[in-house]
Amino acid sequence: MAEVAFHFNAPDRLAYTARLLRKAYLKGVRVAVLAPRPAIDELDRLVWLVGQGDFVPHARPGDPPAVLQHSPIRLTDSLPEAQGMPVLVNLHDEPVPEPARFERVIEVVGLDEADRAAARQRWRAYVAAGIEPQRHDLKQVDPQG
Repeated sequence: MAEVAFHFNAPDRLAYTARLLRKAYLKGVRVAVLAPRPAIDELDRLVWLVGQGDFVPHARPGDPPAVLQHSPIRLTDSLPEAQGMPVLVNLHDEPVPEPARFERVIEVVGLDEADRAAARQRWRAYVAAGIEPQRHDLKQVDPQG
């Protein structure tokens, strides 16, 4: 069964996700990010800026299949393109359908009330599917960690 973790209180969801991707890449973890296209465009920009002198290799929609297949980080707006990745970061308002396809699903939640309300709905959906999500409060944890 997939592990689902909610990372609450991210002051900037995309900047936090970019740091999370850098950390995952440095640890050798393959990650897909499921997000709307505008968020993908911004995240693509942010991963170039996240670590001074660091390169976080990633692929995005429209890249050749070989690039998508071999990239350790995939930015996508389509769940099928996330196949084969052990970790999925969900930046959509809806829960991930069939989270068991992944070893781990990470839900990044910002500070605004609309985002928090959508996160509560996703939490309830995961619980209804028999998954007990983990809660990580970013106010109490150093995201650079």
